Amino acid sequence: MASMNPPRPLAVVTGASTGIGYELALVCAKNGFDLVVAADEPQIEEAAEAFKAFAGRVITVQADLATTEGNDKLIAAIGERPVDALLANAGTGLGGPFLDQDFVRVRQIVDTNITGTIYLIQRIGAQMRDRGEGRILITGSIAGFMPGSFQAVYNGSKAFLDSFSFAIRNELKDTGVTVTCLMPGATETDFFERADMLDTQLATQKKQDAAEVAEIGFKAMMKGLGDVVTGWQNKLQSAIANVIPAGVTAQMHRRMAEPGSGG
Repeated sequence: MASMNPPRPLAVVTGASTGIGYELALVCAKNGFDLVVAADEPQIEEAAEAFKAFAGRVITVQADLATTEGNDKLIAAIGERPVDALLANAGTGLGGPFLDQDFVRVRQIVDTNITGTIYLIQRIGAQMRDRGEGRILITGSIAGFMPGSFQAVYNGSKAFLDSFSFAIRNELKDTGVTVTCLMPGATETDFFERADMLDTQLATQKKQDAAEVAEIGFKAMMKGLGDVVTGWQNKLQSAIANVIPAGVTAQMHRRMAEPGSGG
């Protein structure tokens, strides 16, 4: 009697329709994972076609991951199958002066980047801890090291995630569950267009390839590393931000993110 093939591990990737999330799902599929992928837009179905070329099984979920209901929909799609890797990548941003921003969009940043993310991590992370194994990758950012003038809420949300990831990594030590924080800088995605920041210096600077960022993040997750900053320029920026006073780094960020700074 022929032996059955062992089941493939399962990776859950949020924000997987475009950008870093798409590339994270793709690299998981190429490395032997089945996928449950989620995003708040219908492009997730198109993205899944690329994943299916490598993954044995791909389940797609279109849901608003800023809400507990949207994340519950994702959890229901996973079913009883154990999650081997959770790549919590869903996120959004917004540029411009905080006092002039539409608060509905401001709230969406907080609810997507923070509230929805930590809700999903708590639900799936608890199951991993109970099993004694699992990997969690959180997409933070080097933006979390700098006060984000003209990008205040986004940078603040990433500061939360950077700190949160180190905290729960410590809480979960010796449980068999690892937590890795992926901290990229400016990356070649549609982030700046969606954040209304195409006229800024941040949008016009040279950016890192999203596939390269995802590959670095995936490898760090598989090694169980605590964090990884992608690219030498980003490593330099994060090092500088840790030693320069916050008022100075806020002014530095202003020059990069102020509307019209792209010249």
